[in-house]
Amino acid sequence: MKPPPPDHPNIRAVVAALRAGGAEASGARMRVLPDAVSTARAAAEALGVQVGQIANSLIFEADGQPLLVLASGAHRVDTGKLAAQLGIQAVRRADPKFVRAATGQVIGGVAPLGHPTPLRTVVDTALASYDEVWAAGGIPHAVFPTTYAELVTLTGGTAAAVAEGS
Repeated sequence: MKPPPPDHPNIRAVVAALRAGGAEASGARMRVLPDAVSTARAAAEALGVQVGQIANSLIFEADGQPLLVLASGAHRVDTGKLAAQLGIQAVRRADPKFVRAATGQVIGGVAPLGHPTPLRTVVDTALASYDEVWAAGGIPHAVFPTTYAELVTLTGGTAAAVAEGS
């Protein structure tokens, strides 16, 4: 299957958000891969990086509102711990319809930014241990490199340890 063109509307929205946030050479950093990389493992293999360097953009439903968690691909999010840290009653994985409504993007390609409206965001502190991390670019074929610090800044996110057992 042929990958979508690099001017896909979701990619354009992500690149525009990167530029608006002051990310250098944001458009040049976006990579459209020949195959979809809908999982952290697939993305890491396609890029030749460690799975922990993949910043999974996970949408949760937090007391009825969308919550974006940028989690290292090396582990799972502890939703109970996350709820306690944020003072939220219930955090649960969102279904595809909720994800699309909140982000305008599909699961497997959700970017950390470029959504119709800004989302409350948590950035996994485990990503800070890597000089470079990779995030989805709005579709399952697109990714871009960034840093932990840049992710926190661009998303206005809250840094937190989100892994099970951490």
